[in-house]
Amino acid sequence: MGSVIESQAVEIPHEMTTTGFEIPGYRIVENKGVVRGVVVRSRSVFGTLGAGLQTIVGGNISLFTELAERTRRQAFATMLIQAHLAGAQGVIGVRYDATEMMKGVTEVLCYGTAVVLERSPR
Repeated sequence: MGSVIESQAVEIPHEMTTTGFEIPGYRIVENKGVVRGVVVRSRSVFGTLGAGLQTIVGGNISLFTELAERTRRQAFATMLIQAHLAGAQGVIGVRYDATEMMKGVTEVLCYGTAVVLERSPR
């Protein structure tokens, strides 16, 4: 699967996700297995220089914050696409992990368990 861009993520039907292991009001009827979204990003020279200038005044380094949020969103969207392709209606146990692969290059992984759900009787 190629990289997921924002416009692709918008086309995905809303999926129920949680960091927990159950979704209130639903019961899990089938486990479709682990799904994941992986994004490897590098910082541009200009972004690094801009962030370096932001460190002079202190506080939030908004250039890096924006890059981190965009990367996590892309990894999450990719995971949801994988869950949808597996026939799942939700993802439980969602987690993120990040690893610096080399200086300035980071892998962000979003993963969870894709599940088929059924509304619980009231």
